[in-house]
Amino acid sequence: MLSRVADSCFWMSRYMERAETNARLLDVNMQLLLDFQDQEPDVSRKHWEPILATLEDQELFQKISPESVDADSVMEFVTFEKRNPNSIFSCLASAREIARTVREQITSEMWEQINKLYLYIKGEKAREDFNNSPFEFYQGIVEGVHLFEGTTDATMTHGEGWLFLQAGKFLERADSTSRVLDIKYHIILPHGEQVGGNVDLTQWNAVLRSCSALEAYLKVYSGSLKAWDVAEFLIFHRSFPRSIHFCIEHLDIILHRISGAGERAFSNEAERLCGLLRSHLDFSTIDGIFGQGLHQYLDGTQRKLNDISDLLVQAYCNWLEQNS
Repeated sequence: MLSRVADSCFWMSRYMERAETNARLLDVNMQLLLDFQDQEPDVSRKHWEPILATLEDQELFQKISPESVDADSVMEFVTFEKRNPNSIFSCLASAREIARTVREQITSEMWEQINKLYLYIKGEKAREDFNNSPFEFYQGIVEGVHLFEGTTDATMTHGEGWLFLQAGKFLERADSTSRVLDIKYHIILPHGEQVGGNVDLTQWNAVLRSCSALEAYLKVYSGSLKAWDVAEFLIFHRSFPRSIHFCIEHLDIILHRISGAGERAFSNEAERLCGLLRSHLDFSTIDGIFGQGLHQYLDGTQRKLNDISDLLVQAYCNWLEQNS
């Protein structure tokens, strides 16, 4: 496969997944804010600053909206701001432009779905839906990305192009889950609120809903809701498709299918680091993670995922540049 096509498939998938991630992050934060409607403005600010910190967009936000950090400014920045390369609008626009350049490699159904999403968020209907009900708007974005992924699996041959799409999806999704989980630990609980209190439990409930994980979690843990168990489920559960372990395991499988290397071997640094991360997840415990610090663990995981992404691009997508 040409490196240009591999690179395009990888990043198109990442941009689509990132658009969904942003919709999930904004949706969960709005759900969390329902518990703090009567609090002072400073409390509201502390609920929106973690969004920018989690997405690592604080510096750009300050340049574009230096006056205040509030619901309106952050949602505008993360949803519609064209100058923000990681906004939902920019992610869908980038994914659509990439899809346009490789239309011969994807199916017409894939193109129609990605183009439909782009035209929607570009048009007035998106603004109208957002103003009427942000919750339903963000849910619509999530469902639109799901339709693209389902269409991809159902209509595209599962060859190399599809494998790079899957690699991008699982890498971005692992990063997404780590960021959604990390938001809880960026939020400062109101004075006097205890871990395990009503607000704390409501926040963990919202984190699960943001990953579409609430029903799956309750079936595993028999209706109880504990911070320890929520973190364990979203990090380690081997069968839940948005857990970090599930994503890394499938990413490792995909990378070996691309290279043809044996299961216990590796042919490049991306495979080696992914294998190390998978092994670490296999033998880690939630007690050890909380002992280390959940935020520190998630931050380290995000750095490892960034390294794997860079090395994957270097190994495959820059091949022509390196050999020209």
